[in-house]
Amino acid sequence: MRVLQEGHLLQLTWMPSFFPVNCYLIEEEDGLTLIDAAMPFSAKGIIGTAEKLGKKINRIILTHAHDDHVGALDEVAKHYTDAKVYISERDAALLRGDRSLRADEPQTPIKGSVPKKITTKPDVLLREGDIIGSLQAISTPGHTPGSMSFIDQRSGAVIVGDAVQMFRGFVVAGTIVPLFPFPALATWHKEIALSSARKLLQLKPTLIAAGHGNWLKDPASGLQQAIHRAEKSLRKG
Repeated sequence: MRVLQEGHLLQLTWMPSFFPVNCYLIEEEDGLTLIDAAMPFSAKGIIGTAEKLGKKINRIILTHAHDDHVGALDEVAKHYTDAKVYISERDAALLRGDRSLRADEPQTPIKGSVPKKITTKPDVLLREGDIIGSLQAISTPGHTPGSMSFIDQRSGAVIVGDAVQMFRGFVVAGTIVPLFPFPALATWHKEIALSSARKLLQLKPTLIAAGHGNWLKDPASGLQQAIHRAEKSLRKG
């Protein structure tokens, strides 16, 4: 496991050169917020990093409910029994293993690996604009119907889950990177993902941190290029 730190934000990465899976710890005055729970084998590294910081994990936030973002949820939640678990109201259904679509959603099948054995129940169902510690919830659907991003209001850093991909190419969810196509193949709706990327650009983030690949400081130019690439791909059909 690799750990990088930038201000209040720590990125924990497993398999960084081959198949990077990230989760994030946010330092707060009252402890730590964990964003995403990576893979089942990631629990030891998450808990160990928190212990090295000398702080407890008080909140566990899930950007969305794919397996590689919730894998260690049960074990971490069991270790930190007082920690509250947060997920969007929409993706709470996916966390239960329910892939069904709502009547007002495009009827495109939900893709990716949805958990079947997670027993932890969310304590808080998030909506756009909700505040969790220093973070504000931003609705960024597309990769899944209920995907969310979180902006640290202190620094302007945005943790985006799989709204964009940063490994072997900076692209919007749904855009294929030939050497690492998996996030794109697990994306539910490309057009909605593109709208969410435009929304992220409007936030003027100082840093973007995604589920796969290294974070990027001053990401406006890279994000704009990723948006243009997605627009071009959609025009080609």
